[in-house]
Amino acid sequence: MTWLPTLAGALLVLFVLRDLFHTLWHPTRHGGLSRLVMMSLWRVSARRGKRGRRGPAGLAGPMGMVAVLAVWALTVSVGWALVYWPHMPDDFSYATDLVPSEHASLLDAFYVSLVTLATLGLGDITPTAGWLRVLAPMEALVGFVLLSATVAWILGVYPALARRRTLALRLSHVRRSRATARALDSDGGAALLDGLTSALSTITVDFLQYPESYYFYDVDERTSLPLQLRYAVDLADQAAEARHPDVRLSASVLRRALDDLAGVLDERFLRTGGAHDRVFAAYAEAHGRGREDGR
Repeated sequence: MTWLPTLAGALLVLFVLRDLFHTLWHPTRHGGLSRLVMMSLWRVSARRGKRGRRGPAGLAGPMGMVAVLAVWALTVSVGWALVYWPHMPDDFSYATDLVPSEHASLLDAFYVSLVTLATLGLGDITPTAGWLRVLAPMEALVGFVLLSATVAWILGVYPALARRRTLALRLSHVRRSRATARALDSDGGAALLDGLTSALSTITVDFLQYPESYYFYDVDERTSLPLQLRYAVDLADQAAEARHPDVRLSASVLRRALDDLAGVLDERFLRTGGAHDRVFAAYAEAHGRGREDGR
């Protein structure tokens, strides 16, 4: 029955590779395993916030990414260990100071898998069977893919967070400048609304391509988009009453951009089933707890 652990190991490896693909390289879909890990940490931090406990809630996003990477690496290692284990010690060569029969357990197979995945190449236990000698370098390639994926993930998520925080800060600047409906009723007001619409569209795409960015809290109120979106809605309402036709058009487009963002947030994360006002309120409430806990 050596084929059972081998099959189970192969399925584990394929499962992680599929999850990796859907998390990092598929533009509109999130991997099942990574999403489960991120959501679990988010819910734990939110539950602590409801109970008034202070903790590392503001680190839910970064900790979630670290946990996902650890789960990927551990699952791949276990998968390859299950492939190696039934063929030990007969299809492996051992260093002279090792007794093969004493180093053929699942733990030893896991050790070989970790060494191979990390591309350490210690050489104390190495495969000798032809197909295993081909399989081991493939595991090393997967290890390299995991390392590259980590870098790619960071380089994708953190710029998305920077764009989100930049938009929030811009809304904060406009709000603190106390822009009036009369000031918006001008060419400058139309340009301001168009810029906000463009930024909101970018944020909406970011949530589609990097949904894990949702699970990052923003401690500073000025850079917290959930806490600034209400003002964007107010701006759209004010501008809709303007006399300038370009301002009214820009307000209409801004309203559509806000509706699209609310739709993505509700479909993927919040599940309120309500209008954008309700969605944005739920978004602000969820992230407001993390902001207060992170102070």
